[in-house]
Amino acid sequence: MKKLLLVVLIVAGVGAAVWEKPQESAPVVANVQKPEVGFMAPSFTLTGLDNQTYKVEGKRSKPVVLNFWASWCGPCRMEAPDLQKMYEKYGGQIDMYGVNVTSNDSPEAAQAFVQSYKLTFPIPMDVSGSVSNRYLVQAFPTTYLIDTEGIVRKKIIGMIDAGTLELELRQLLNGKK
Repeated sequence: MKKLLLVVLIVAGVGAAVWEKPQESAPVVANVQKPEVGFMAPSFTLTGLDNQTYKVEGKRSKPVVLNFWASWCGPCRMEAPDLQKMYEKYGGQIDMYGVNVTSNDSPEAAQAFVQSYKLTFPIPMDVSGSVSNRYLVQAFPTTYLIDTEGIVRKKIIGMIDAGTLELELRQLLNGKK
């Protein structure tokens, strides 16, 4: 009985540590870059697997979905088909970047992952880990939704399924905070 109570308390403690407060009421701090809801998304420029340059910096014409991942990450593998499906559906309305945290991976493994899942959205390569550090990525996958003003509107730690991501994308596209 004591062991069961201990397990329940541990699970509840872990759940409380991972749970994030609802983010809709976060105040906007437009002139401060911080990887948190209500703040300007930290700016960066990275080169993609396709040798193109990708930037996140301030205002832009489309909202941004930033997904930080690594090829060895099981939840990233499970999430990849859903990200591709959402990109196919909303790619004209959003910029989706699958940022490979290459400092914890390898370019070859990232390329194999992209080919395996037939990903067609841009894959910027965070070779030094500086972008994932600026975004305080502690787990893979981690996804940020950024509005056209450059403000972080949602931070999702862990895998997100297609239905939930679609709901979040619709809110982002409709300008709901």
